[in-house]
Amino acid sequence: MSSRTEHITFKGHAGDMDCVLDWPDQTARGWALVLHPHPLHGGTRDNKVVTTIARACTRLGLLTVRPNFRGVGKSEGEFDRAQGETADMQALMEQLQRLHPEITAGPWVVAGFSFGSAVAAQLHSAVTRKPQALVLAGTAVQRFRFMELDMPKDALLIHGEKDDVVPLAEAMDFAREFQLPVMVLPDAEHFFHGRLVELRSIVERHLAAALL
Repeated sequence: MSSRTEHITFKGHAGDMDCVLDWPDQTARGWALVLHPHPLHGGTRDNKVVTTIARACTRLGLLTVRPNFRGVGKSEGEFDRAQGETADMQALMEQLQRLHPEITAGPWVVAGFSFGSAVAAQLHSAVTRKPQALVLAGTAVQRFRFMELDMPKDALLIHGEKDDVVPLAEAMDFAREFQLPVMVLPDAEHFFHGRLVELRSIVERHLAAALL
């Protein structure tokens, strides 16, 4: 995954949050938060789409945080349809800032896949210091939306043409509301099977430009 992966526990509003930190080979110039799919449908921080996006982040010199949401792995609490999970991520950010102030003072990125995209989008809207990039893959924001959203025009939305979990039309409805472009991978399905190298390349190019 990276040159070094560190297990760490942060405190969320429902108890422990089981997380890993993926350290880049070079000195970290900033950090990234990468969020996993639906906890009740097998989603974990080790999902291949999540680790693919995380790899793109570490390759660009970002310390990358992959938490397990409530009820997943050793994380305490129960699924809360993105509300509690978004609050937990704000608590995680505060604790990471205290632990690594020199890194969190740099640029940061938030990314989410499927259910994780809903938490990522709402976290972006809730925080004062906006990330340099917002990446939403297999976007399922509308399904778990509980607040007014502040979507940046340069958000990266990536979707599979043949996604049978979150249909492309649903992602397009979300994009249309905020007039956001969507990068559609022809013939790709929800989990981007056989397309992960392509996904990583797309994310890496986008982040490289955003972090200039």
